[in-house]
Amino acid sequence: MKRRIVPHIVQRRELFTLAPEMSIRAAATLMTERRIGAIMVVRDGKLLGILSERDVMTRVVAKHLDPDTTLVGQVMTPEPMTIRPDDTAAKALHLMHERGFRHLPVTDDTGIVAMVSIRDLYAAVQEELEEDIRQRESYMFGSGYGATQ
Repeated sequence: MKRRIVPHIVQRRELFTLAPEMSIRAAATLMTERRIGAIMVVRDGKLLGILSERDVMTRVVAKHLDPDTTLVGQVMTPEPMTIRPDDTAAKALHLMHERGFRHLPVTDDTGIVAMVSIRDLYAAVQEELEEDIRQRESYMFGSGYGATQ
């Protein structure tokens, strides 16, 4: 079965977003409290960008900018690449690997649906591989393979 981003990898769940006018300190606090590695920057339901931990480190901390006066909109990655809910996990992994992303916003014709992370995809791939191994062992060795008799 080809796993689709929604609902197989991520479900439609509460989305945390930032306004571009929010300070980096406030954004970092929210991301830390929610254990979020990247968060979408949105205005009026429209995806403007994405702010990642890497953005904060390379564009704020490493450049000695003040996180209280630097705004999300100044350092976010604008117009991020997105993936659709019915795209496959393989497509998402390929994009992430090719472009060096760890997070991809998921959008459809109605707007923002979810955010998928490399961690989500690795967990799904591991689950698929384990199931494939179980099925192959069952086929090759019968259902009793590995059972103590």
